[in-house]
Amino acid sequence: MMTVNLRRRDDAFLFETTNAEGLTVLADASPAIGGQGGGMRPMELVLASVASCSGIDIMLLLKKQRQEVRDLRVRVTGQRAETAPRVFTAIQVHYQFAGPQDAKKVERACRLSMEKLCSVSMMLKAGGVDISWTYELTA
Repeated sequence: MMTVNLRRRDDAFLFETTNAEGLTVLADASPAIGGQGGGMRPMELVLASVASCSGIDIMLLLKKQRQEVRDLRVRVTGQRAETAPRVFTAIQVHYQFAGPQDAKKVERACRLSMEKLCSVSMMLKAGGVDISWTYELTA
């Protein structure tokens, strides 16, 4: 079982979430409703979770295939419903790899992550979110 604990950090909307190992993440509300910019907004954390979950999958897969990755950057963009609850309706993930990788192995790793392995994206897809992805290799 996985557990995190949240506590309020200020008199507005700043929250600190701590996991069992003591690692923390800060979340804050939008300035439009009184947030102070002290942390990511909760929906941004969802996008960050897609990026990091998939990034871990991909790096594990490429490492097993002895692919050198000097850098991996992931940009995740989400579109939200116009009315409450403003859930994500679509998410686009773009991977940018630096290093001498085999393009076929990179594409396969991305596909496996996004279609079978990434728990976060699988959960969002099960909830009806359309998730697409692209990748590019740079020198």
